Amino acid sequence: MPDLTDDGSEPATGLRGFAVRHRVGLQITAVSVAFVLAAGGAFAAGVLNGKPPQAPPAVAATPTPTPTPEARPAPIPLPVADRIRTCSVAELAADPRLANMQAQVMNASTGAVLFDRGGDTASRTASVLKVLTSAAALSVLGPDYRATTRVVAGAEPGSVVLVGGGDVTLSRTPSGTETVYPGAAHLDDLADQVEQAWEANPDNPPMTKLILDASYFGGDEWHPTWAPAERELGYMSPITALQVDGARDDPSSNTSYRSADPIGQAGEAFADALGGGLTIERGTAPADAALLGQVSSPSVADLIDKALIVSDNSVAEMLARLVAIQSGSGNTFDAIQAGVVAGLMPYGIDTTGITVIDGSGLSDSNAVAPAYLTRLFVKINAREGNLGLVFDSLPIAGGPRGSLSYSDRFTGDSAVADGSVFAKTGWIDTGYTLAGIVHAEDGTPLTFAMYALGDVSDDAKQALDAFAAGIYRCGDNLSNS
Repeated sequence: MPDLTDDGSEPATGLRGFAVRHRVGLQITAVSVAFVLAAGGAFAAGVLNGKPPQAPPAVAATPTPTPTPEARPAPIPLPVADRIRTCSVAELAADPRLANMQAQVMNASTGAVLFDRGGDTASRTASVLKVLTSAAALSVLGPDYRATTRVVAGAEPGSVVLVGGGDVTLSRTPSGTETVYPGAAHLDDLADQVEQAWEANPDNPPMTKLILDASYFGGDEWHPTWAPAERELGYMSPITALQVDGARDDPSSNTSYRSADPIGQAGEAFADALGGGLTIERGTAPADAALLGQVSSPSVADLIDKALIVSDNSVAEMLARLVAIQSGSGNTFDAIQAGVVAGLMPYGIDTTGITVIDGSGLSDSNAVAPAYLTRLFVKINAREGNLGLVFDSLPIAGGPRGSLSYSDRFTGDSAVADGSVFAKTGWIDTGYTLAGIVHAEDGTPLTFAMYALGDVSDDAKQALDAFAAGIYRCGDNLSNS
């Protein structure tokens, strides 16, 4: 059955049916054609009348905004995995001979800490402290500084004053004699100068009195934390601004009984050099007194060599006291802390927690963290400023001189590091220490500081040497485990 129209009749067929079915569409088309013809006629009429054709008005288009892409967050870089180091010195570090062990090892080229056991804890250093004293002396005094001993005219007729300038190396031996202090000044040279100056003034009466002025250093001559046996055993002199040969009985021996009265010992020696027969007393030089003669110590560079290579305590105390005076902190033991710390500041390493009781390290109240030393030795290894002088004065394992050349150091398996460990030794009753630089087997420069503290005996030295030889073998592959 066919579909019906809307009025219910059957749909037309043929052309009529087409017209019926598309009536509305034809009407719309006719209107559209009429509009186009009308527009075209107007356009033609404009041309015929000599007027430019008018384009139909344009419809302004609304621009579509270009979408701004959202900023993508920068990718978070993945952390670089630490290198896995596999060379362990844990067994060496656990050697019971090291007692309460502290240590730190650093790659001097990269600053990476490769090994650490209590490295940030400040503890007693023994003679390793002399490295700090030396570094401070180089920055405060300079390598060419020399301590001067003078003689001036006294206030009384016939008197002269011997004025100590802090030179513990001044010698009572004849000029030309080599003492334990190469390049030391000699009292006979000073006496010759004084006699010539005295005789050059015809108004001078005969010389009858010698006054000893040791006021350049003040306070105690012996620190209360030092064992008195250190003097009797020959390791330390009382610290006075006037003394000869480090107050030794034997000027040719590094270890020799020391006088309990260094000032008096020096005065008697100088009176003898002047011919004897003089009254000797203590006092101070008058202001602006006429200079009769003077002699000077070896340079700071030479004194550092002596303090480090054989660990000379008296020279280290001389340097520390001169640093304190020059820096303005004072001339007593109590001034050394401020003076030495001020001398270390130019090296740019944090000195927080450092305690400096003396210049030699003999006191067990000194305190320096191994971490400070590893950083200072990085600068020494790089020879920054004048610190190359410290490097050149360090004992060398198996070397020709110094405290690491002794027959009980770097023996056996530890000898593998001979010529490659440059370090300062230390020893007090409560600890053995070793700190310095290792040029490792793989070519890596390492800095280290090792403390064996507490109930230790002499064989702690061999344990420290074995530890140092271990880090020599490991180099940059040294593990912290």
